[in-house]
Amino acid sequence: MARSPFAPSFWRSPLRGPWLTSVLGFVLLGGITVVFVTGLLSYAAYNPDLSPVNDKTPGKGVLGFYLFPWPTGPRWLYRLNQGVHVTLGITLIPVLLAKLWSVAPLLFRLPPARSVAHALERLSLLFLVGGALFEFVTGVLDIQLDYVFPGSFYHLHFYGAWVFFAAFVVHVLLRVPAARRGRRDLREASGGLVAPEPAGPTVSRRGALAFVGGGSLLLFATTVGQNFDGVPRRTALLAPHGGAEPGSGPGAFQINKTARYAGIRAAETSEEAWRLVVTGRAGRTVRLSRADLLALPQHEAALPIACVEGWSTSDQRWRGVRLRDLAALAGDEEAPSDVLVESLQRHGAFRRAALRADQVADPRSLLALAVNGAGLTLDHGYPARVIVPAAPGVLNTKWVARLTFEDL
Repeated sequence: MARSPFAPSFWRSPLRGPWLTSVLGFVLLGGITVVFVTGLLSYAAYNPDLSPVNDKTPGKGVLGFYLFPWPTGPRWLYRLNQGVHVTLGITLIPVLLAKLWSVAPLLFRLPPARSVAHALERLSLLFLVGGALFEFVTGVLDIQLDYVFPGSFYHLHFYGAWVFFAAFVVHVLLRVPAARRGRRDLREASGGLVAPEPAGPTVSRRGALAFVGGGSLLLFATTVGQNFDGVPRRTALLAPHGGAEPGSGPGAFQINKTARYAGIRAAETSEEAWRLVVTGRAGRTVRLSRADLLALPQHEAALPIACVEGWSTSDQRWRGVRLRDLAALAGDEEAPSDVLVESLQRHGAFRRAALRADQVADPRSLLALAVNGAGLTLDHGYPARVIVPAAPGVLNTKWVARLTFEDL
């Protein structure tokens, strides 16, 4: 038996062939397209064109051609989008690994290029394999809250996605005709995938597909529960926000950043020390204590929390002052403008975040003071936090110290 992977006889599995590779390819074609589109929508939800503080990829240039003002409805829009993006991405991991295994002989074929078209295909394959591994690895690390990247996750994942998808499109255009032939006539004698000296059979190709499908189903079943509350969340064994809810009572729902992590000190959030500074477009500034805010008209909104890592909660019942009422209090009575929200948080991303005027104007957008019938806990943003329908969790700023209404 050959010892070098560059020798065709090195690859002996009888399972490899155009049929298996084509089936896996068609699954990935649909699945990865959905993951890519939902990833782009997730990026748009941050409203990166609104303000530099929201734009974590300032050099995106033409890659931001599709960006649009993210809407405030339906209120579960971001929850659905990010749940699909993360859950489907995790579910596709066994399919991706099986696909890479099925085409492994092609990565070592000699000569490297037999023609211009073949050279282009091999180059696309290099970017495709490298990009796929990069995107899935960085995505899984982010989901697991392991921020061990050599740079910003937003930069790496955004640009990596475009490199990968460009290679994916080129590869599909070059390979779809062959893949269709592989499915139609089921011939296993071409394409450089069939082992010239196959080992003895162990499992059928359909059995291999069932094994891959079972792995995907297992990952789905142990991940999807993080998008729900109660019993389903306990099944999300592979998700950091799976398992039991944190404690009991009105504030017993998931969080990402604790007050300790954010460097929030109890002394600066006390009734005596904390003041909310609100500034309007005309420069009018008011300072409000928590008691002052509680004396203003209070409104309720049932809204979820949904984060980029794919986890979310069901609707929580928030109560507080409408953002548009605070804008009016600072002199913006006719039409609210955009707002820059600043937190007491000392380190980490999104200490400052911008919201669009339509988000400010939505009657469900609140500076929340209470949730589920009780005052906010410190970890949930006490003394006050922003809650906006359909927005990513990081834009629902906690421990708010300043609101500046202006055209951003």
